Amino acid sequence: MDRLLSRRFFMGSAAASVLAPAAFAAPPDTSLRPVLRGEGHFRKAVPTSSELVAQARLNGRVAFAVADTKTGNMLEEMSPSVGMPPASVTKAITALYALETLGAGHVFETQLIATGGVLNGEVQGDLVLAGGGDPTLDTNTLAVMAAKLKEAGVRSVKGTFYVYEGSLPVLDGIDPNQPDYVSYNPAVTGVALNFNRVHFEWKRASGGYAVTMDGRSEKYRPAVTMAAMQITDRASPLYTYSDGGARDNWTVAKPALGGGGARWLPVRKPGLYAGDVFVTMAGAQGIRLRGLAMTKTRPVGAVLVAQQSAPLRDIMRDMLKYSTNLTAEMAGLAATQARGQKPGTLKESAAEMNRWAKGALGMSNPALVDHSGLGDDSRVSVQDMVAALIKVSGSGVLKPILKTILMRDAKRKPLSNHPINVVAKTGTLNFVSTLAGYMTGPNGREMAFAIFCADEPRRATITRAQRANPDGGRAWNVNAKRLQQSLIERWGAYHEA
Repeated sequence: MDRLLSRRFFMGSAAASVLAPAAFAAPPDTSLRPVLRGEGHFRKAVPTSSELVAQARLNGRVAFAVADTKTGNMLEEMSPSVGMPPASVTKAITALYALETLGAGHVFETQLIATGGVLNGEVQGDLVLAGGGDPTLDTNTLAVMAAKLKEAGVRSVKGTFYVYEGSLPVLDGIDPNQPDYVSYNPAVTGVALNFNRVHFEWKRASGGYAVTMDGRSEKYRPAVTMAAMQITDRASPLYTYSDGGARDNWTVAKPALGGGGARWLPVRKPGLYAGDVFVTMAGAQGIRLRGLAMTKTRPVGAVLVAQQSAPLRDIMRDMLKYSTNLTAEMAGLAATQARGQKPGTLKESAAEMNRWAKGALGMSNPALVDHSGLGDDSRVSVQDMVAALIKVSGSGVLKPILKTILMRDAKRKPLSNHPINVVAKTGTLNFVSTLAGYMTGPNGREMAFAIFCADEPRRATITRAQRANPDGGRAWNVNAKRLQQSLIERWGAYHEA
C-alpha cells in the first residue's frame, strides 16, 4: 500500500492508472518503477474523466469543474453551467456570507432580563430569557446562566417567567417536505437549545415501556413537559406529530421499539423548550420561577445575565465539520438581518445571500432557497462553485475551517498518508452527493474543485415518508463518493505538472 501511495504512482505507473476507479485505491500488480517515456505517455495512461464517469455507472447527472487556484485557469469540466442541487455544500457559501457580514469575531448573546428591580433577592417584575440567535446554546450553558443569576443575588421572581425568541423569524421547520421526526429539520427561531432537539428514550418496564423526554447534555438530563410521547399499537407510521398548543405531541409505533433505545426528535416550540429546561436549572439553584409563557415583544429592563457564544469563526468551523442545518439557517438569517433586510422566510433570506454571492464571490447564477442546502429547489452550478472557491482561496477565510477529507482504500478505509490532501465540504441528500473544496497534489499544486452528482428523476419519486431511508439510496451514495475520489486522484496525477 505504501508503494501505491508514493510519488511514483503519480509520476510513472501506467499499470495502476488504466484500471477502473476502484483501482486507484488497490495495490498494484506490477512494479511502480518510473519508465522514462515522457510526460505525454504518462498522461495517456491516466483514465480520462469521461471514462471514470462511465465506469461508475451512476444513474443521473454528474457535473464537475476543477481549476488552478493561482491562475484561475479551468483544467477540466463536465456540465459546468448546469444548475444542480448543492446539498450541504451550500453551507460553505453560508459561512462566507455570515463571516463577511457579521465578522469572524461576532458573538451571539443570550440574556436574562428583569423588567423590575431586585429587592431582597426577588425580581419585582418579570424575568425574561431573551434569545439572541445563538445556534450553539445548550443545557450546560443554561445551567451556567442559572448559576450566574444566583450570583447576581436573585432567589425568586414576583412576576412571570417569559421567553423571547423573536430576534430571528419564527419558522416551523427548514424544509416542509421532510418527515416530521427527522432531527435535522427542527423549528427555527431566535432561541435554539441543543440544536432544537429533544431526547426520547424508552426502556422495557412492567410489561410495557418507560419513556422519558429530556433536554440532556453530557452533564444534565432535565425532563421536559413541553414534549410528550405516546406509544401506540400500530405497524406504521413509525412516528406521528401533532401541535398541542403548548406542547409537542408525539406517538410512536410499539412494534418498532424492541428492547429499548433512544433518539433525538426535532423541537417545534424552541422557546418553550428552552424555558422548560431553564426552569429546572434555576430550581437547582434554589430560584423559584412562576409560570412559563412566550412574549412576542423584546422586553425592556435590566440585563442580569449576558451569556455570549464562541466567536462566529469557531461556530462556522463546527458547522462545516458537523453539517448542522440549524446553525446554517440561524447564521444566514442573522447575516441577512444585519444587512438591513427583514426576511420572513428562509427563501427570502437566501435570496439576499444569492445577491451577495454574485457581487462578493463572482457567482453568475446562484439559486439557493435556504442556507443549509436541505431544500429541494436550491440550484448551483459547479462552475459557479469553483469561481467562489477561487475568489476566496487566498483570503484565509474559508480554507482553514473546511474539513479534511481523507482518501480511502478499496475497502473504504481512510488513508492518512495519501499524497493528495483535500479540504472540502460534503453534501448528501437522497440520490444527491456533492463535494467542493481544495485539493493539493503531490508536488504542491493547489486546485479548487466541485463535483455534483444527482439522480433527480429518482429523487422525485420518493415519498415524504421514505425520505429518511429510501431503497437504494445508500448504495447510490457510496458509488457517488467512489467516483468523487477517482476524479480527485485523476486530477492529482494528470495535472501534477
